[in-house]
Amino acid sequence: MDIIKYNAICNLGSNIDEVFQNALLGRADLFCIENKRRIAKINVQLPTIEDEDYNIRCNQILLKCIEPLNIEEYDKNDLAVVCATTNTGVNEYEITKNPKHFEIGNPAEFIHKFFKLKNFYTSVSTACSSGIKAFLIADEILNSNLAKTVLVINTDAISKLPLYGFHSLEILDKNQTNPFSKNRCGINIGEAAAAFILQKQGGKIKVKGMGETTDCYHSTTPDPNGIEAIRAIKEAMNGNFDVDYINLHGTGTIANDLMEAVAISSIFGNKVPASSTKPLTGHCLGAAAGIEIALCAKLLENGGNKVFPHIYDGFYDETIPKIFLADKNTVTEKLKTCLCTSFGFGGTNTAILLGVDDE
Repeated sequence: MDIIKYNAICNLGSNIDEVFQNALLGRADLFCIENKRRIAKINVQLPTIEDEDYNIRCNQILLKCIEPLNIEEYDKNDLAVVCATTNTGVNEYEITKNPKHFEIGNPAEFIHKFFKLKNFYTSVSTACSSGIKAFLIADEILNSNLAKTVLVINTDAISKLPLYGFHSLEILDKNQTNPFSKNRCGINIGEAAAAFILQKQGGKIKVKGMGETTDCYHSTTPDPNGIEAIRAIKEAMNGNFDVDYINLHGTGTIANDLMEAVAISSIFGNKVPASSTKPLTGHCLGAAAGIEIALCAKLLENGGNKVFPHIYDGFYDETIPKIFLADKNTVTEKLKTCLCTSFGFGGTNTAILLGVDDE
């Protein structure tokens, strides 16, 4: 499966080029403070949606993201839609009382109607792993010949539900999130959308492999031994251990960073440059994996040898296994493959390996 086109929007920019450049520079300053909370908010003008059933912020962000992809170029009968999200319009529902606004399927249904598509559409919501799960579903659709093209979309807007939820779990950091630091204490929430046109072949960026597993360990805490996370990563690599860069889930919580350090160290040791881009974008929940996949795709497409820096206070937690966290000066000998990991509540583990073929 290949990525034909893609785009992303978040606090770092209104398109993938802006997002990529600011991420490469390590711009961790593009946040705002609202109600004493540090959040990564999109600050560009968003389109208004005429149909009130779909006029919610996550759809406005999504529409802004999709516009450059020229969906109209594709056969409406042969274009399926898979959407990853968690919040949809739960904030808007408090005001409107319109039950359509909090439906998980709202964004997928909106895009299907807005572009007058005729094929299959669906949604997936498995917390922070949703974005890679959407790619797994897209792969099944393409391999089953249900559609020749799949539009994978990720979208989430900042809302009170996750803010209050993470606050109640005491993992919402009022300062900059600090993944893998001994001083880490939680996440910053962000909002974003990412969109990908996928086909069986024809794109420069290849999906080399994907993996998904489930811990069955705890509803909100990952297995500290990372057993199933390791298996998901190995499934994604499909025997290819030649990974040039790892985009970590890297939330900045005590439990997740411990588990992920165990998993990454057990497979790669301290040899492969890695970073979490969440200190730059915030944790975008259902759109987190999409933003990170788009960043990795752009890194490969760009063809350079720099990787995204890991922004934290520099005090690595020596009680967890050591992994190679990239800084602003880190370069690679080559950059042909990127591994992206995403882990969600309920013990859902996912990984995706992107690559480009040698020219």
